[in-house]
Amino acid sequence: MKILVVEDDERISDAIVEYLSDLHYAVEAVYDGQSAWDLLDVFTYDMVLLDVMLPEMDGITLCNKLRKKGFDIPILMLTAKDTLENKIEGLDAGADDYLVKPFELDELSARIRALLRRGTGSLPPILTWENLRLDPSSCEVFYQEILLPLSPKEYKLLEFFLRNGRRVFSRAQILEHLWSFEQVPEEATVKAHIRGLRQKLEAAGAPHDLIETVYGLGYRLKEEPQQV
Repeated sequence: MKILVVEDDERISDAIVEYLSDLHYAVEAVYDGQSAWDLLDVFTYDMVLLDVMLPEMDGITLCNKLRKKGFDIPILMLTAKDTLENKIEGLDAGADDYLVKPFELDELSARIRALLRRGTGSLPPILTWENLRLDPSSCEVFYQEILLPLSPKEYKLLEFFLRNGRRVFSRAQILEHLWSFEQVPEEATVKAHIRGLRQKLEAAGAPHDLIETVYGLGYRLKEEPQQV
């Protein structure tokens, strides 16, 4: 899952980015509203953490612009303003939730999980595919009862496939969703991560092509054949 943090206090922003990265989210940060608008107009994100008081364009204005343009991405507003009027203003602008500073990072994580579940409507707490099971709350992945020792990027890659079922994704699309725009590597990097993930899945008993190559298009999860 890819999150954009829009916060002009670099100390707070860095703490959020580090914390969420440790939870296997792909996180990017900008420090003013106009930069956030420019990114959101080009790249795809699963959520925005949006400070209210920002240079260039404040959070309320940015939230309004996003909703008027048809963006339905979940928006969690972060602000030191805690009056009822401030909260109503943020929610009326189109924010999905409102978190007052200072806040605990564990609460931020819980709010994010709740909004992601709400935003997808049918998103289950535990992601499953045949004998594969991923728990977003503990960041653990099991095939049958075997715990898979995945790297952070392998975890993000597998979670991405699990959240999107049988959809096919090209290497370029995978890079866009799982790497920040400042760190996008060559497409061969995706191939290498797919290979490593397949090896770990196979070692746990999964078919080698559980992550299936659709030639000329990309990759997707493959349904296992039914036992007879």
